[in-house]
Amino acid sequence: MKAKLSQFNYDLPEGLIAKYPTPNRDESRLMVVHRDTGKIEHKIFKEVIDYFEDGDTFIFNNTKVFPARMYGIKEKTEANIEVFLLRELNSENKLWDVLVDPARKIRVGNKLFFKNKDGDDRLVAEVVDNTTSRGRTIRFYFDGTEEEFGEILEELGHTPLPKYIDREAEEIDLERFQTIYAKETGAVAAPTAGLHFSKELMKRLEIKGINFAELTLHIGLGTFRSIDVEDLSKHKMDAEYFRVTDDTVDIVNNTDKHGGRKVCAVGTTVMRAIETAVSATGKLKAAEGWTNKFIFPKYEFNIANSMITNFHLPKSSLLIMVAAFAGTDLIIDAYEQAVKEKYRFFSYGDAMLIL
Repeated sequence: MKAKLSQFNYDLPEGLIAKYPTPNRDESRLMVVHRDTGKIEHKIFKEVIDYFEDGDTFIFNNTKVFPARMYGIKEKTEANIEVFLLRELNSENKLWDVLVDPARKIRVGNKLFFKNKDGDDRLVAEVVDNTTSRGRTIRFYFDGTEEEFGEILEELGHTPLPKYIDREAEEIDLERFQTIYAKETGAVAAPTAGLHFSKELMKRLEIKGINFAELTLHIGLGTFRSIDVEDLSKHKMDAEYFRVTDDTVDIVNNTDKHGGRKVCAVGTTVMRAIETAVSATGKLKAAEGWTNKFIFPKYEFNIANSMITNFHLPKSSLLIMVAAFAGTDLIIDAYEQAVKEKYRFFSYGDAMLIL
């Protein structure tokens, strides 16, 4: 039977959407879902260590969120315009692919001024192309080095919290909308499954003999784009940049899954990347490029035999991937239990471990 979008709906009370992170990263709640028995357990995230042994491997996405949301002032009219940086198209010419809001006010040739907290002009940009209804290509005018330009973007930008969090970014978000192992700048959203890992938990996992492997997948806004086709085979994902290194390949492929060892994908972005980088023999291979892979039931997974993930939006590509991994009926049942047990949902919400 073909997978249909309507299979992945559930009722979510507004009050269960997490607006802030838990006080401590590793003390969010953890739902443990056992695929073989259908058993569901309710734990605290730091107890995740109890389900892994010496020789198991965790794969993390080391992407780093950059402060992609900026606020500019349009020349002449002085209208306030939100500019959301999606990706740099050309570093030499400072060309960027962006979204603007309100878009109806922004045309090719318009100039935007970006001020710091003291009201001083720090950057000027010109709109050079229309790409979609809200999309524009803009050129920043800046004579300094690449490093200096990056510092100004950091100064002027705001943490790009998803719209459903429904508040302005605050100081807490600078730290908490970022994993503790983030290092490769380029994402406009955090790999949320990784937000639950604290330094203490990582150290305890390391002492237990668990291997850590890293890859990079820069999360774009396509992660949040709604699916508008009922037949999932017709959905097209936005492409995202990823890189899997030789070091990660060695760690993952040397994990003895036949001997009962676990390879755990920490997040849907990790799962997308490793399932893109699969060799003809079903092993992980080194790869770099762009992936638009959309995973939906029924899909044969090659690399990971466990995963950690957050609770995702109804009818989202993330929920659909998780259902492909664990089984649609089991996941919908787990989500209904999560609502009943008042788990916290989405980016700052609680976690699920699927074994």
